[in-house]
Amino acid sequence: MQGGVRKLTRIIAHRQVVGFRSYCTDRVVVDVGQPTSASHPQLLKDGELTPGISSEEYILRRKKLLELLPEKSLAIIAAAPVKMMTDVVPYTFRQDADYLYITGCQQPGGVAVLGHDCGLCMFMPEAKPYDVIWQGQMAGVDSALDTFKADKAYPMRKLHEILPDMVRGSSKLFHNVQTATATYMELEAFKKLAYCNNVRDLAVYTHQLRWIKSPAELKLMKESASIACQALLLTMLHSKTYPFEGMLAAKVEYECKIRGAQRMGFNPVVGGGSNGSIIHYSRNDQRIKHGDLVLMDVGCELHGYVSDLTRTWPPCGSFSSAQEELYELILETNKHCVELCKPGASIRQIHNHSVEMLQKGLKELGILRDVGSSSYHKLNPTSIGHYLGMDIHDCSMVSFDCPLKPGVVLSANWY
Repeated sequence: MQGGVRKLTRIIAHRQVVGFRSYCTDRVVVDVGQPTSASHPQLLKDGELTPGISSEEYILRRKKLLELLPEKSLAIIAAAPVKMMTDVVPYTFRQDADYLYITGCQQPGGVAVLGHDCGLCMFMPEAKPYDVIWQGQMAGVDSALDTFKADKAYPMRKLHEILPDMVRGSSKLFHNVQTATATYMELEAFKKLAYCNNVRDLAVYTHQLRWIKSPAELKLMKESASIACQALLLTMLHSKTYPFEGMLAAKVEYECKIRGAQRMGFNPVVGGGSNGSIIHYSRNDQRIKHGDLVLMDVGCELHGYVSDLTRTWPPCGSFSSAQEELYELILETNKHCVELCKPGASIRQIHNHSVEMLQKGLKELGILRDVGSSSYHKLNPTSIGHYLGMDIHDCSMVSFDCPLKPGVVLSANWY
C-alpha cells in the first residue's frame, strides 16, 4: 500500500513539475522596480516610460534642458530621499518632481547628471539580496540604459570616481537644492565651485520647462481633475448621512483611489463650521454641526500629476440666507476670474481683480466697513490660485506676474 502511495506521489509530482515548466515557457518579464508596458500593460502603452508619457517625450525634455543650460555647465539632480515614519517604517515614497520629469525613474537612491558632453548619466543604487527580500526589485544600471534611456549609467559606488572629473570640466554647476545630498556635495570638486559662487539652483530652468505642459501632460491633468471632481461630488452626497470631518476625508480618498489615483495630492482639508477658516486645517476630527457649512480642499495625484479643488456646502441640505448671500458673492467672483484665465493675463492680475470684487461685495453685505479696509486681508490672506502640475504649488520659481501662455495650468479653486 505504501509503495503504491509513493509511486502515485512521484507521478503527481512529475506532472506538477512538467506543468510548471510548461507554464514558465512564457516570456519572462523583467521587474525594474516600477511599472513598464511589459509588466503593467493595463497602465502603460508600448513606448511609454511612465503612464501617459512616452520615452521620446522624456528624451525631448532632456534636450530642452540642455538648450537652457549655459555652455560648459553641468546639472545634478538627486532622487528624493526615503522619509521614515518610525525607525523601520518608511512613509510612502514620492519622487521629486524634477528628477521624475527628467529621468522617468520613480525610485529612490539615484543621482542623475545632465551635461552637453555626457548627455544623461545616471548613477544607480545597487540592490542587495536583503533589500530585494524586504522591498522588492529596484532599477539598476541596466534599467537606466534600457528603460530610462540614459546615455551612460554607473553603479552608485562609482560616483566618487567618475563625477569629480565631470564637475572639474565644468565652469558652472546647477543642482536640485530640494534633494541635495552629501553624496556629491562633499566632493572636493563641488566644494571648489561652490566656494567660487558657481553653484546655482537648477529649478530656475526645470520650473521654466515644467510650467508649460505638453498635450500628454494636459491629458493626465484633466484625468486627475476628473477623478477628484467625481470623488468630491460623491462625498457631498455622503455628508448628510455622515457629517463627520474624518469620515468625509476617508470617503474622498477612497473614491479617488478606486478611480485610479495613486495618492492624495495633499492631506485633505475638511473643515466644518469655524474650522473651514483655518487655511491648512488637517485635524479632521470634529462632527459637523447641523446648519454649519463644511469646506473641503482636496486633490489627488494620477501618475505624477495633481489636481486641487475647494468646495463649500451645507451637509444639512440648504444654506441659511446669510450663508447663501456670501456663497453667491464668492461664486460670482470665481466665475469672473475663470473667464480672465487666458493667455496674456497673469495670476497677479486675476488675484487683484478678485480682491476688488470681494471687497466691494463684502462692503455691500455689511461685513467690511470700507473698500480700502485692511481687514479684508484678515478675512482672506490667500491668493486666488497658483500654478498646478507635478506639484500642488508647481513651478514656484515662476513669478505670478508672468503672462499666462497656452499649456500653463493654474488653480482658481475656492467657493
